[in-house]
Parts: sequence; structure tokens; C-alpha cells
Amino acid sequence: MKIVCAPDSFKGSIDAVSAAAAMASGIYSAMSDVSIDECPIGDGGEGTLRALTKALDGRRLAVSVSGLHGQAVEAEIACFDSGNFCFVESAEAIGIQTLAEPERDIMTASSFGVGELMLQAGEQDTARILVGLGGSATNDGGCGMAQALGIKFFDEADRLIDTPLAGGSLHRIHRIDASSRSSAAEETDVIALCDVTNPLTGPNGAAAVFGPQKGASAEAVEQLDQGLAHLADVVRRDLDIDISGIPGAGAAGGLGAGMVAFADARLVSGIETILDAVDFRSRVDGASLCLTGEGRIDGQSLSGKACMGVARVAADAGVPVVALVGSAGPDASRCLDAGLTDFVVIGQGLDVAESMRRAAALLAECAAAAVKKYRPNDATING
Repeated sequence: MKIVCAPDSFKGSIDAVSAAAAMASGIYSAMSDVSIDECPIGDGGEGTLRALTKALDGRRLAVSVSGLHGQAVEAEIACFDSGNFCFVESAEAIGIQTLAEPERDIMTASSFGVGELMLQAGEQDTARILVGLGGSATNDGGCGMAQALGIKFFDEADRLIDTPLAGGSLHRIHRIDASSRSSAAEETDVIALCDVTNPLTGPNGAAAVFGPQKGASAEAVEQLDQGLAHLADVVRRDLDIDISGIPGAGAAGGLGAGMVAFADARLVSGIETILDAVDFRSRVDGASLCLTGEGRIDGQSLSGKACMGVARVAADAGVPVVALVGSAGPDASRCLDAGLTDFVVIGQGLDVAESMRRAAALLAECAAAAVKKYRPNDATING
């Protein structure tokens, strides 16, 4: 019997690699004659780099880059001979987890470190750079990233802005010069992975939707939104690129828009790209069961979330797929009409803190129960 374990991370609890290992442990405790493919996945957010490296046996390279407020951050990029690409996880440099809550300030946070990660990836003689956008604590429209790539921004007095731009300083931009952009962006195919379709500005934009999650007050949200709108105007005039209406432009505090404007990137679905990269369709082919999972499943999971991407591919291959999740929210049942066979809340009856603390054990227990329920008739079950 072949089983594929393809979970995303359970944010704040267990990463995807450990979640896949816990699922496998539970399956082995229930069955003796089984082949398990541990294939942790992600949609471009925090933890995707480690999951992708495990699934594809890639090389992780340690680098030092600038953090949210210019502090040195030890980060990683990953290189993959299979597919000839490098993976950059934005959250490695500008993730909300890189600073303690009292130190976070969305108004002064810059994406400069993401550009530095991209430069490091460009030095690896790679054909493509995949950039995961999820998990950022910035709202600078990717201007900091652009500065690291060599793009120059000037103020109203036509003086070069030589400090990393942040969400609170976008109003200073008066002119943009992209003539000195790094060859890493010029010669490499840059693909930006996101799991949202939010536009850059407005009530569904980067500042309004994600700003409060990053600590922005109502007043700050208004200022950030105005800054991004101003940036879009200058980009349209100086670079002849309209970033205002691009779906996904609002990802990662407008970093999606910046990737298009300053790195000539394509915005794509994170989970679909990751599943293609690990050749998931071939890996699930012939399996008797696929287990996936993440922290929460609800109606929003249908809009590009990792476990539903797994479910669709597995269902297309005729393989039942069960999601083991931390919690189930409104409209979770809709996922059963979109490829998912079943979902199980792993800590049913426990409070959230206890469930998160015991995630590995609970995943193992629920994985064992799932294989007993969905085993083929000829499968041998222990106990």
C-alpha cells in the first residue's frame, strides 16, 4: 500500500517537514506493509523553503541579509539541480517571526533583505528564481527589495534616497530610475509565488486587509494605502507599468506589485507552482491514500490554500485525500465538494494551546485512524 503525506505547516505549532514525519510515524504504527512518500509542501510562505528542500533533496545555503529594520539576519536560500532553480523565501528576511512583537513597526519595515536574497540566488548560475511572498511584516510595495536590486529612487529635490524605503516613506518617492538594475533580475526568470489575489490598494488592498494583522492602526492603514497609491502613480509614469489592478499585487504588503514592477516577475499560484516543482502528480499516482493538512480549514481554503491544492491533484488521480487540521471554520464543508474526501480536526475537544503543543502526537494518532478507515480491503492493519 502506498500513502503520500503532503501537509503544509501548522502555523505557530509544527512545520510541514515535522508534520509529514508525524503522519508517517502514525501510519507505520498502524500498518506493517506500507510505502510512505513524505512530501511536505507549502504555498510560498514561512516554512516552504524547508519543505521544498526535504521533498526535492535540494541544497540550503546560509546567507546574511538585512532584516526588517536593517538588522543583520541569518537566512537561507535553496538550490535545486532538478528543475534548475533557486528558491527564495521572503519570510527568511522579512518574516513577522524575525522580530519580537514590541520591536515590530510596519511603518519602518523594509523589504530590502528580499532583494539581497535574490542577488544571492542570482549568483548560483540558475535559470529561475522562485520567490515565496507569504509571511511578510512589510508594506513597502517592494521598494526596499528594488533598492537592493539596484533600482534608484529620488525625492522631490531629485536627491537619491539612499536609506531602505519602508511603508511610511513611500510618499518621498518622486522619481524612479531602473537603468542600474542588477543583471540578476535582468537575466533570470523571476517567478513570485502568492496565495492571495488582493489588489495593491483600496478596501481589499495590502494595507487595508493585511496591515492590521501586522500591527497597523487605522490611521497607519490609511497612510500606507495612500503611499502605495502614490507608488503606483510614479511606477506608471516612469516605468510604464500599471501595477494598480494586478491580482496578487497586494501580497506581502505590496511586494507582489514590486516583483512585477522592479524584477519583471510573474505572479503565480504558490501551491500550484510548488506541486509542479515536486512533481506531485507523479508522486500521488498509484497511491491508496493521500494525507494533507494545515492549521485551519474553512471556506477561504478554496482560494489557493495548500491542502486544497493537494486535494485537487490527488482527486484528479483518483486518490482519496484526507486533511488533518488544527481547526475547522465556516464553510469548511465546501472543501468536500472541491476534491477533499474528508477532514479531521486533530485536537477535537482540546483547547487551542494544548492542541498546538501536542500537534505531532495528535497528527500521528489521526493518521493511524485515517489509514484504518480508508485502507484497501486487502491491507493488513496492526493491532
